[in-house]
Amino acid sequence: MTSLDGLTVLVAGATSTSGVAAAHALHDAGATVLAAGTDAGRLGERLPFAAGRYAADLADPAAVAGLAARIRGEHGRLDGLVHLVGGWRGGRGLTGQTDEDWDFLHRNVLTTLRNTSRAFYDDLAASDRGRLAIVSATAVENPTASGANYAAAKSAAETWTRAVAAGFRSAQSGRKDGPLPQRSAAVVLVIKAFVDAAARRAAPGKEFAGFTDVEDFASAVVRLFAQDAAALNGARISLVPGTDPAPTR
Repeated sequence: MTSLDGLTVLVAGATSTSGVAAAHALHDAGATVLAAGTDAGRLGERLPFAAGRYAADLADPAAVAGLAARIRGEHGRLDGLVHLVGGWRGGRGLTGQTDEDWDFLHRNVLTTLRNTSRAFYDDLAASDRGRLAIVSATAVENPTASGANYAAAKSAAETWTRAVAAGFRSAQSGRKDGPLPQRSAAVVLVIKAFVDAAARRAAPGKEFAGFTDVEDFASAVVRLFAQDAAALNGARISLVPGTDPAPTR
């Protein structure tokens, strides 16, 4: 089992089923787990084991800057950021892609990623096993008219993550003078949709074809910290059952 002893990892969007699963897996592997979300009550109910629970608006740059300062003061530098803030809006064809849905997705999928990755970038770049992981969707490769807003927001988040990876590379293995071993990585984990045990119980006859179980996702997050950063950095990894899980770029 991968040991994450000595590592501090922040799960953003931690009260989702995928967030709770990832936080549990990281905690069980020995990491100091910090949890961020918008609802303090839900954080306490769902993540009582977390070493730190922070209710914050991650779409607000000032709030994220304050969160980063507080975390550094209480726990020191981060080694990992798992970004799970998002949501789904879609339907009604291309002309039915509303501005309200676009604003929601842009704010939750992209702005929260932009704010948190900038606030903790230096921490992740300085860590011996720095990792930024985001969740994207198969909709990026196969967008539909009814999911245009969602696919575009996820595509932008992937592009931002590749830019973070480029920064890590330039600071480490890609340095012109005195290159260093690559130790930090920014990674995109791709799913079709999530499923958990409760959903399976609620619909016992449903196959959930192509869905990624949150427990499998959580295991994949833990494994990132044991894998070679040079191979991971800038990679897109499919977690869709039946697909090749090898990192691609």
